Amino acid sequence: MDKAIIETNLDGVKLLHRGKVRDLYEIDDNLLIIATDRISAFDCVFPTGIPKKGEILTNISNKWFNLMNIAGNHIIETNADNFPEKLKKYKDTLKGRSVIVKKANRIDFECVVRGYIAGSAWKEYKAYQTVCGISINPGLEEAEKLPFPIFTPATKADTGHDENVPFSHMVNALGKDISEELRRLSIQLFEKAHALLSKKGIILADTKFEFGLVDGKVILIDELLTPDSSRFWPADSYTTGSTPPGFDKQYVRDYVEELKWNKTPPAPELPDNVVAGTIKKYRQIEEIILSL
Repeated sequence: MDKAIIETNLDGVKLLHRGKVRDLYEIDDNLLIIATDRISAFDCVFPTGIPKKGEILTNISNKWFNLMNIAGNHIIETNADNFPEKLKKYKDTLKGRSVIVKKANRIDFECVVRGYIAGSAWKEYKAYQTVCGISINPGLEEAEKLPFPIFTPATKADTGHDENVPFSHMVNALGKDISEELRRLSIQLFEKAHALLSKKGIILADTKFEFGLVDGKVILIDELLTPDSSRFWPADSYTTGSTPPGFDKQYVRDYVEELKWNKTPPAPELPDNVVAGTIKKYRQIEEIILSL
């Protein structure tokens, strides 16, 4: 098995931030984003990496950034051969897993869209018949399709837990106009991706988008419609009543749910079979998405 890249260190290049998965560097007036092989669940980063995961996420995101013309995005350069001279000596590390992007003022909300009821949404619905405070029809089963896609923002946390919040919370923080624009764009992006994937026999159950502002304009940033940020279910085996096995990070979540772990750091090591299973699922959805 290939060795996982857990962390990058580029001498002479200013490190701005290490996220749960990505390392962010400053390159002149732009940013270099490197997708490492780190993996997180329940907002905790695991000590075990998933080899090549960063390359898979980058391939998938770059494909979607090309397809999704509903909103602008931050991409400047995806080919490491064209990166600035100061990065040439790091080409082996950067190739396939990094992009140069515009600097944007990040909007500190995750813009989640749900087309089906699963995960934390299902837990809330069972208790209150709501999802992030939105009243939902009674009688739905787990993984059932919602009457229409719903926008359920979450606060953005670099460390610790993200928190689902009502849309009114976003409006109070950002203002009505930009909040409504984010909701509109997010639902349009979800619906387009859902339609494209359905032709390939894949159900996009839910996903999250991240946005930033450049010269006052809202653009897509970070990653886009990857198995780290979305639930992808095979349509041919889809049933309601439980969350279907899919091509995404739910596989890791399901494994650690079985452990006696309180979902706070430090996260446990992942065994070889879970690492291999995760790689297989991510490769499968990568192949499908790249064929769009």
